[in-house]
Amino acid sequence: MGKNYVDIEDDQGAVLRYRKHVNGRGLVAHGAKVHPKAYIAVGAYVEPGARVGAGAHVARGAWIEPDALIGEDVRLDAHAHIGPGARIGDRAQIGVRTTVGAGARIARGARIGDDETIPAGTAVATDPKGLWLAA
Repeated sequence: MGKNYVDIEDDQGAVLRYRKHVNGRGLVAHGAKVHPKAYIAVGAYVEPGARVGAGAHVARGAWIEPDALIGEDVRLDAHAHIGPGARIGDRAQIGVRTTVGAGARIARGARIGDDETIPAGTAVATDPKGLWLAA
């Protein structure tokens, strides 16, 4: 039986310990809270202080930075990047290679497409087809 954690050195030389999530085997840092019914794929990272709700699906290569909040039943596609302190509402979908900036807010049920960039501090809501609504 292999070990259930990985130690990774950050850019400043500090070593962070990540445990492998029970559902998907993605890496969850000490201090992050991920619901056991969330799916964190191999190759995805959840940083310290982040929270991921029940039913969320975090695909391979996705990265959730510190203090981000991922609601219930959220879908983060491959290589999505959620900035520090960002909030993703329940049942929102974030596309492939999309970046959500620090402190940005994505409304409940919003659909953000592939290869988009949501600037830091921005609040975004969409209609069911993914068209952005006026704030």
